Amino acid sequence: MSELRKDPIVGRWVIISVERGKRPTDFVSPSQRKKGGFCPFCPGHEHTAPPEIMAFRPSGSPKDSPGWTLRVVPNKFPALQIHGELSKTGEGIFDKMNGIGAHEVVIETQDHNLALSTMPLKAVEDALWAYYMRLNDLKKDQRFKYVLIFKNEGEDAGASLEHTHTQLIALPIVPKLVKEEIDAAEKYFDFKDRCIFCDVINQELEDGRRVIYENKGYLALAPFAPRAPFETWILPKKHESAFYPPDKDFSLLADILQRILRQIDRILDVPPYNFIVHTSPFYDEANDYYHWHIEIMPKLTKIAGFEWGSGFYINPTPPEEAAKFMREAKI
Repeated sequence: MSELRKDPIVGRWVIISVERGKRPTDFVSPSQRKKGGFCPFCPGHEHTAPPEIMAFRPSGSPKDSPGWTLRVVPNKFPALQIHGELSKTGEGIFDKMNGIGAHEVVIETQDHNLALSTMPLKAVEDALWAYYMRLNDLKKDQRFKYVLIFKNEGEDAGASLEHTHTQLIALPIVPKLVKEEIDAAEKYFDFKDRCIFCDVINQELEDGRRVIYENKGYLALAPFAPRAPFETWILPKKHESAFYPPDKDFSLLADILQRILRQIDRILDVPPYNFIVHTSPFYDEANDYYHWHIEIMPKLTKIAGFEWGSGFYINPTPPEEAAKFMREAKI
């Protein structure tokens, strides 16, 4: 079984995942990997993936059969295992726990050739509903404190399969980067009695230079200090501490997410990218200081020695220019 181990110096947890070591493609150079071929996510191949957890399919359509429009399955090579009791132990000064969690895959469309940027808008909305439904189901498990929703699009972004999909991992701890955001937001709120994300939204809307697109419910912007070229954040305009559908409707979020991904495809020639959803932990979902958001990161530069050694990122594209290019993209 996998283990979670804590770095005693910086407090960072890592997953030592024996199960994922079974993937032969992890040790093959990109030039040796073949495009196309058999895809376990395509219709008719349902039996090659683990049994589905949920699916959007016509009423009466059998489970694990064709006919679905969206499907959620366990990851065949999970980073963490769903079965077992959570056990925390010490080894001298070191802390570790067994690798309890959940690792799932959301297959967003039957069509092997579509992406979130190109599929019908209703399918994007369905994908958001699937994220939300799985997050809320996993929240019932008392072993878990957090679910990270993330997408690796393209081989250079970490995707091992071409067929578009999103992953989620339920964790028994809150990830360090999320905890740092939460702690900083809470400190700001204690000092000013305001949400720092709400203040950023209001200031950026007034300034305008880093705003990419907005609709009635959401704002997309190039953050003031982006780690990489064309990094984009999507935030709800009204204060929302946790990822959920306001008025039971994800249409506005689907609109802005797809539009941003289309703009990125247009100006950057369909680059690989990652996106992540940062939301409040299960134990503190309703609060006044944290603001859930989506971070989108096109993979245009590489993390090298300076970045690894210093924690500084070198970004050759100012966010004001990136936002301008995005705004002017014809989609």
